Amino acid sequence: MQCPLPRIAPLGPALLLGLAALFGATPALAQAERCPKLVADNPFLQRLAPRALPAAYVGPREVGLTYIGHSTFLIETAGGVTVATDYNDYVRPAVVPRVATMNRAHSTHYSLNPDPGIEHVLKGWRDDRDPVHYDLDIGDLWVGNLQTNIRDWQGGTIHNGNSIFVFRAADLCIAHLGHLHHTLTHEDIGALGRLDVVLAPVDGSYTLDVDGMIEVLKALEAPVIIPMHYFNEGTLDNFLARFAGRDYAIERRESAELVLSRETLPRKPTVIVLPPSR
Repeated sequence: MQCPLPRIAPLGPALLLGLAALFGATPALAQAERCPKLVADNPFLQRLAPRALPAAYVGPREVGLTYIGHSTFLIETAGGVTVATDYNDYVRPAVVPRVATMNRAHSTHYSLNPDPGIEHVLKGWRDDRDPVHYDLDIGDLWVGNLQTNIRDWQGGTIHNGNSIFVFRAADLCIAHLGHLHHTLTHEDIGALGRLDVVLAPVDGSYTLDVDGMIEVLKALEAPVIIPMHYFNEGTLDNFLARFAGRDYAIERRESAELVLSRETLPRKPTVIVLPPSR
């Protein structure tokens, strides 16, 4: 069952220019540039001073990514910032992260009792359904979000119930689609800008169906896609089979850990399957 939102017709060039002029007033990742914060004073393009690394495998111009399970990843920056995505009470990393992001969908995507050692708990929704907006610099990490809607259990719409969180470190933009229930508009795609890595739910039922997810991923044009939120190998294989032949390479890794850098991004868009560490 799809989110009961109308499909948005393609926008003409004049209307797109008008939207671009309004991006400064749009309360969600509103950026005229193709990549969030890719501007002249961007701290990520400056030479990094020597610092203690959060993990032995993360270099000074790299980002570490570990698939914990379900829709939870641990992101580690060279400056020691750690993030747990869709932090919940069932699937958690072994370390207490400095930042935890959450989504409203259900209890495997948020926690009512986060570890008190977490410095920044970022809920991807507001209880009054008004938009929530993040634009945070935390050490060598920037965090922003773009709100989307979700379905309720009766098939209705919960406005602003999900956030696509975007993390920027070492000149890489990583987007976690959260519990995405509908395709993205032209304005959404423009606001997200250039993405290098997309963490995508591929269950095909509780979130967006497979055709819709493929439409979103093709529109985002990220060189790396990492599947998440699948409940068995058959579900994952179905997504990969549908994606085969669409100009994407498919790699299955044996380790849940992945080191990312701008220099080592694949030349051909690639789906990288990581086994959950838990």
